Amino acid sequence: MSSPPLPGPRTFSRRTLLAVSAAGLAAAAAGCTSSPPEDERNAVTSEQADELAAQVAVQETLVRAYELALEADPALAAATPELADQAREQLDRLQAAAPGSTPEATPPPDLPPPGQGQAWLRAQVAVAATSHATAALAQTGGRAALLGSVAAGLRGHEARLA
Repeated sequence: MSSPPLPGPRTFSRRTLLAVSAAGLAAAAAGCTSSPPEDERNAVTSEQADELAAQVAVQETLVRAYELALEADPALAAATPELADQAREQLDRLQAAAPGSTPEATPPPDLPPPGQGQAWLRAQVAVAATSHATAALAQTGGRAALLGSVAAGLRGHEARLA
């Protein structure tokens, strides 16, 4: 005669597990609402405004570098036309975030050497990406996110130009 099977470990149904998880998430969210008020996060110091204006100039310089490199290297222009368009769109977004800023773009250091347009442009992109990423650390709210996003996008450009 065999004995009845011993009861195994008690398991939860999916529904029970989901309900417990949702309750835990709600409790955690309720305890994590001590962020600063929206106005305080979006307040801009004069230093932040100046730095954002400087980043507009950095991006203007990069847009000019794209123009020079693509003019100098038709093969590069044919292979990566969307990168210049993206750099211009990023400039538009930065200008919108820094209304009234009118810093002048500094010219790229030199024209791309013959046959070196892609490598030259990649170096210009790397400089701009680093500048935006560094500036993002001193910003808050949407400005920090914008600069971080532009920097990340430019790192993608840099990889594409490798």
